[in-house]
Amino acid sequence: MGLAERRKTLGYSQEKLAELLGVDRTTVGRWESGKISPQPSQRPALADTLEISLQELEALLPPSRTTEREAVRRTSSDHPSAGDPDEMIRREFLRILTVSGVLTALPFDEAQALTDGVHRGNPADFARMNGHLWQVYHLARSKGTLFPVVRDQLATLNKALSATHGSNSTPLLHAAADLFQLAGEVAFDSNRYSDAAASYALAASVSKEAGAYDLWACALVRHAYVAMSEHGYREAAEVLRAAERVAVRGDGILSTRHWVASVQAQAHAGAGDLAGCEEALARAEEVQHLADNSSNGGWLRFDGTRLAEERGARYVQLGRFDLAEETLKRALGQSALASGHSYRRRGAVLADLAVIGAKRRDPEQVVTYAREALDLAHASSSGYVARRLRSLCDQFGPLNRDQRVAGLGAEISALRTP
Repeated sequence: MGLAERRKTLGYSQEKLAELLGVDRTTVGRWESGKISPQPSQRPALADTLEISLQELEALLPPSRTTEREAVRRTSSDHPSAGDPDEMIRREFLRILTVSGVLTALPFDEAQALTDGVHRGNPADFARMNGHLWQVYHLARSKGTLFPVVRDQLATLNKALSATHGSNSTPLLHAAADLFQLAGEVAFDSNRYSDAAASYALAASVSKEAGAYDLWACALVRHAYVAMSEHGYREAAEVLRAAERVAVRGDGILSTRHWVASVQAQAHAGAGDLAGCEEALARAEEVQHLADNSSNGGWLRFDGTRLAEERGARYVQLGRFDLAEETLKRALGQSALASGHSYRRRGAVLADLAVIGAKRRDPEQVVTYAREALDLAHASSSGYVARRLRSLCDQFGPLNRDQRVAGLGAEISALRTP
């Protein structure tokens, strides 16, 4: 028997065990996979929770493997040993970007010129490159594939900032705040909450230094998502109140304050506050009165097109399944979701519809919607969809006696994401 088997024998999900121990769910997952080992100070509480001795716990722990961060450090230090280093790094950077699809829409000469501009530290080229990175992130089925490119872009930007002083650094700080948010999004989609939170915190700090209020507010919103992923709705609400105050100082043309309101609705719903949720959604819907350029397609994409599915998800949180089902089915028929252009969005809506089925003890509804969401999770390697499906499993209860539901639960538990 291993650590995961002992946890399952006691009926704990990874989320529940993490909650009991005061750690991230990803920490439990890494313990079970052998990527890291519990710290000595954590082991007594872990053993008590699993109702075993420290010696028995030691026997359950898998051999520790090299951590992901150590692997990244080793990879980033493996530079070519021959030839002009700057030229070789530049060529490798261009190759990575082209292969990953970041620059495939550009003619080769233009792509090369843009890459050269980035390596010269040109702020305008950094901003353009970040725009391409965001575009690929939103189109990519597997968000984790973008990680090496984002890492290299951050390293290049860091060098440019080191060589710049005074007011001339402000445009580069804007680019850095933008890129740290993207790095956080890649980490968050892969369920690496600690890495995501660190990236968002850096984005907020750099945005504040640059006086970029909209970037600052968006970084705070993304940080609130980390808290809500661990059901920390009160903590998220405090962060979102700060984001609301910052957003008021931003550009009134942008939809920043409306996005803040949309996420505040999620925090209210998590806290069981229907009135607060409805009020926040009403503020979010005012985005429809803004001009078409209210979102920038990068770090700010809120334009109101997702409000139907978000409203449905909030009703699920609040237990208003009558309102939720009608709203979610309507959202599922919208063009972006019906065409399958967004695996992540469609998967989340399907998972919510499956949750409604679980609450109603309707195995047919659970299997119908969860099966399609599971297929999307496999196709996209999305940690976000996988996380939603694992939350669904906690709702099965007596439905686990249904062979189809039990089999589905086993497949969801076996999901692997980057």
